[in-house]
Amino acid sequence: MNRIGQITTALVALLISVSVGAVSLRENAPDFTLKSLEGSNLRLEEYRGQVVLINFWASWCGPCRQEMPILDRLHHRYQDTGFAVLGINVEGEREPAQDLVDKTNVTFPILLDADQKVSEMYDLQAMPSSVVIDRDGVVRYIHLGYKPGDEAKYVEVVKRLIRE
Repeated sequence: MNRIGQITTALVALLISVSVGAVSLRENAPDFTLKSLEGSNLRLEEYRGQVVLINFWASWCGPCRQEMPILDRLHHRYQDTGFAVLGINVEGEREPAQDLVDKTNVTFPILLDADQKVSEMYDLQAMPSSVVIDRDGVVRYIHLGYKPGDEAKYVEVVKRLIRE
């Protein structure tokens, strides 16, 4: 089986698997530690006190590629107000993630979910998927997929949570 076939099979298995840790609104976001593209480990708990948008994505996903520069602009616009974007690449390999980051010039941290455990904890259902977490670590917004204009809702949610 070629590499694309392996990735497709793994993602289909992930998407149809029974999740043991589905994320729900108004519940604490599951903590995790993942390696970044830069090589350091980042832990979600380290972002406590900030509003965080976690974006699950893959390099083969067209809407993901379209959304990433928009998320980077959102990250830059609000980072001085206590907001951060964390991108989680579900492919688990550095090269495709790095290639897309190089092409899109995004600057927010990109994390690698090598064994898809975080994707399972967050019950990943679509690509891309975004989860917005408030300053106390509580899930406040979940968005599946991306189409142009969806970023207006992100801005609305982020601004509201920053003011809280």
